[in-house]
Amino acid sequence: MLVLRALHSRGTMHGYALTIHIQAASAELLRVEEGSLYPALHRMEQSGWVSAEWGMTEKGRKARFYSLTPQGERQLALERESWERLTRGVSRVLQYA
Repeated sequence: MLVLRALHSRGTMHGYALTIHIQAASAELLRVEEGSLYPALHRMEQSGWVSAEWGMTEKGRKARFYSLTPQGERQLALERESWERLTRGVSRVLQYA
């Protein structure tokens, strides 16, 4: 969900930029390891949620750049609904007397 949200809000990004964005947006509370990110991006690409193409980074390095697809937009909406339902449930349990 975080990767889909980052691509939704920031547009096309390469993997390393995604890790930096999520870390910065979470005030350094979340860290996405590259060993987890790239297999996840590959699965998202196979699912049709993201598209990828080769390009050059701002530092002149070759990298794959990922973009959110319309199917990815729909998946992001589903993931957000699921997350909100989960957090409401947890909140209720924590408030239960």
